[in-house]
Amino acid sequence: MLLSETAIVLCTLNAKYIHASLGLRYLQANMGGLKGQTVLREFTVRRNPQELADELLALSPRVIGFGVYIWNVTETTAVVRLIKQTRPEVTVVLGGPEVSHEWADQEIFQLADHLITGWGDVSFPKLCHALLYGPQPLMKVILGEQPQLDQIALPYEYFTDADLAHRLLYVEASRGCPFKCEFCLSSLDKTARAFPLDAFLVALDGLYQRGARNFKFVDRTFNLKIDTSVRILQFFLDRMADDLFVHFEVIPDHLPDRLRALIAQFPSGVLQLEVGVQTFNVEVQQRISRRQDNDKTVANLVWLVEQSQAHLHTDLIFGLPGESLESIATGFDRLYAVHPHEIQLGLLKRLRGTPLARHTVAYGMVYESQPPYAVLQTAALDAATVLRLTRMARYWDMVANSGRFKRTLPALLQGESAFFAFLGWTDWLWMSTDRTQGITPEVLVDALFEYLTRQQKMCVDSVRALLLGDYAASGARACPACLRGVLPRPQAPVRRESSRPLAQRQDRHG
Repeated sequence: MLLSETAIVLCTLNAKYIHASLGLRYLQANMGGLKGQTVLREFTVRRNPQELADELLALSPRVIGFGVYIWNVTETTAVVRLIKQTRPEVTVVLGGPEVSHEWADQEIFQLADHLITGWGDVSFPKLCHALLYGPQPLMKVILGEQPQLDQIALPYEYFTDADLAHRLLYVEASRGCPFKCEFCLSSLDKTARAFPLDAFLVALDGLYQRGARNFKFVDRTFNLKIDTSVRILQFFLDRMADDLFVHFEVIPDHLPDRLRALIAQFPSGVLQLEVGVQTFNVEVQQRISRRQDNDKTVANLVWLVEQSQAHLHTDLIFGLPGESLESIATGFDRLYAVHPHEIQLGLLKRLRGTPLARHTVAYGMVYESQPPYAVLQTAALDAATVLRLTRMARYWDMVANSGRFKRTLPALLQGESAFFAFLGWTDWLWMSTDRTQGITPEVLVDALFEYLTRQQKMCVDSVRALLLGDYAASGARACPACLRGVLPRPQAPVRRESSRPLAQRQDRHG
């Protein structure tokens, strides 16, 4: 049988161009004898579905494999629908976390020809071989095989030079997670398994030698095995460069001295640690099967803030089963008192397949029926309160996490509770603007000035001085109304090529 030069297309729709799909490159690396007939195509969710379908079909493929995630399932469904309407003989294969569980009622599953649940590294190449050369597979749904990790070809050579120059590279030293937090798909894993470390470091060095300087580890538990963590950190310390940027997700209550000693050696702006605190409420932690020593978590965060130059991106979740507004406020205030660089406020989402569903009735959990399946209300939080928290998360990102209001933020949050102080600002800003998007830095500066001086009765000159310092430091070049006459005339802009395009937000927190 003669096959077209491009028999198989690997495709996904990324949230942004800067993301480069690690999953597709794993598939590409493990295609074996089919590599020469396989191409990879990445798009963004903003592209027109008809354009994407036309581009894919122009390759005259026999098989198209789609990586489906919570952020792209709606758009991918539209593309698959168009492909099957135009060329129904093209075989569409789905994979990815969004279609690996509770798939029967999904439109995209009904449109597709095959679905591989779970891992696809081995199963997708096998399926493609059967589709192209026979015997034809009998089952629509195929359970993905989980081989030993030393049997999986690493994907890093499939990052192009353009990827290395302009995109964030996702890498992983391990898969899986031993913890059972019920809101997370990793709770379905039996354990964490590590790739052979020597081979992984050789592959990382290959990327580095080609010019890669931005690495985001997707390991759920980077600091689970300290010997491995130490070797990886030392790998980057040995290759330190001004434009190096490395991101790890760490367990918050596990930071032994060997790890601290290495973390302390990283200069500012290089190392970012994502720390999933989620909640400090012990009863809620137990309810969702989350193991966390809160006192150790706080102590480790304090050490990281005071003794290291790592950028701390911490996470809290709103809307967990049984957690009240007062409990959320207590947890937020405890975390804010540590002063991490960022506190990401996330609304709980019921991901398909997660054990979180068992709490739906008992705790009055109501979720969106469409992606991203965010919680709408709980027995402890009514719908109006959830909307307030959603707006708070957006405004917190604009004011606090952006790093643009380092001087003004403490004034905004003063009082007995930083949480309720910011929630008060949230309610006022929403009433004043009726929007959470499209608020310019100038509008935000003027809104802060009005709120702090008129609503909070703070000294006009003091507030203006704080906002002047923040606005001038941000590099913005317009002029908010409250700063007219006091903002220095901006100098002519100097065009510069940033050596750290992926760490600009972190630099503002420095």
